[in-house]
Amino acid sequence: MSAPESRDTDVTSPPSPTPEHPSISRPAPRALRPDEESGGGILGRTYRALSIGTVAVVLLIAFEATAVGTAMPVAARELDGIGLYAFAFSSYFTTSLFAMVLAGQWADRDGPLRPLTAGILAFAAGLLLSGTATTMWLFILGRAVQGLGGGLVIVSLYVVIGRAYPERLRPGIMAAFAASWVIPSIVGPLISGAVTQELGWRWVFNGTPVLVALPLALALPAIRRMASGPADPTAPRTAFDARRIRLALGISVGVGLLQYAAQDLAWLSMLPAAAGAALLVPVVLGLLPQGTWRAARGLPSVVLLRGMAAGSFVAAESFVPLMLVTQRGLSPTLAGLSIGVGGVTWAMGSFLQSRPRMEPHRERLMVIGMLLNTAAIATLPTVLIDAVPVWIVGVAWASGCFGLGMVIASTSVLLLKLSAPEEAGSNSAALQISDGLSNVLLLAAGGAAFAALGGGSIAGHTASGGSAANPVAFAVVFVPMAVVALAGAWVATRLRTSEKL
Repeated sequence: MSAPESRDTDVTSPPSPTPEHPSISRPAPRALRPDEESGGGILGRTYRALSIGTVAVVLLIAFEATAVGTAMPVAARELDGIGLYAFAFSSYFTTSLFAMVLAGQWADRDGPLRPLTAGILAFAAGLLLSGTATTMWLFILGRAVQGLGGGLVIVSLYVVIGRAYPERLRPGIMAAFAASWVIPSIVGPLISGAVTQELGWRWVFNGTPVLVALPLALALPAIRRMASGPADPTAPRTAFDARRIRLALGISVGVGLLQYAAQDLAWLSMLPAAAGAALLVPVVLGLLPQGTWRAARGLPSVVLLRGMAAGSFVAAESFVPLMLVTQRGLSPTLAGLSIGVGGVTWAMGSFLQSRPRMEPHRERLMVIGMLLNTAAIATLPTVLIDAVPVWIVGVAWASGCFGLGMVIASTSVLLLKLSAPEEAGSNSAALQISDGLSNVLLLAAGGAAFAALGGGSIAGHTASGGSAANPVAFAVVFVPMAVVALAGAWVATRLRTSEKL
């Protein structure tokens, strides 16, 4: 299957056939079920098992992301792997990028059931491998297997939504996905910390796979009934696109080289950085929709906006707790709580975009969401001034998360709206690649700038201790991310061909 094509069409219109596949057209719409005609929701009789099962999958991933991060420092210390600590995170991301592309092709070819099942099982296997590891390298290998599973799962879930849910219900299920992150983001670190302290870090990894049974029991039978098989059963079954598989390997290797180089600012690290960048440019151009980098109207701008929104937010958020601890003397707990409320407001923003009366105003909501994100990030450097109260961070971040809740869910809704059924997998993979790749690139750039201005030497100081900390090291991270977010607000005006939003 070829790379996703640029679709400069209004988001309310179906995609036109591609030049490479002139015969492709949308299959005839399936007949509505009685509960659909009567207005049944995502928890109606038809969709209840599917909705609960898929949300349980997201809940599992959310809990793992928050709980495992808490146990990771203890695991690295006991395995004598502090020097390899960053690779425990980067290995997950690197393999997930490859799995996203594979999942897109697999789901378009055979339906989302098989890649989703394989992803859940790989995710659980990776947890067990890390939980039983006796060396840090085995632990990192387990994280890489988890990344394969996570990449397969997230893209497959998008295809399930596109196949099983009518268009009017997709904003609602996206809002449910966002809400499923709230509880894990609040209680996950607390539970993980207690388990790590009382039972040991291995229980955090080895205990989580037990939760796999619930999504498997609920989601898979419903997916088999409602979203299995290829989008067009009458079309001939095609082989996997070897070119896209090679591109997927290329993006993983390129990202891995950049992440390796970002760990060290020595001149020799420029070699893997240059090699990674040289590899990524043609690979990314081949995997993302044509016109993405010039913000072409329609699908390319949706994919680009997702990366700009997620990347600017994650890169800024990663430095907020460190700033509050080192510059304003807060405890790590208070610093974490200052941005923890964002999980609640994120869910609120996602819920707002899911309301039917908001559908005609979706693009305007996304512009507003990006402006809220811009304002939140731009507010962060002001807290480097002692006269500015620290609670400003909590207020600003709650506002920014509310905006991002509207934007992230809406990009998913618009992507499925713009995608023909037989291209939902590849386009969903492109959306996730934009998200993940922007995270690592902007984090690497921000981290390098932070370190170059002495960020690494101030980590042990606090403002209350009268240290010689250089606040510019933080400002040089936040200001560029605010600029990226502001540019994203402009991209949000290009999501349809009509100027009328």
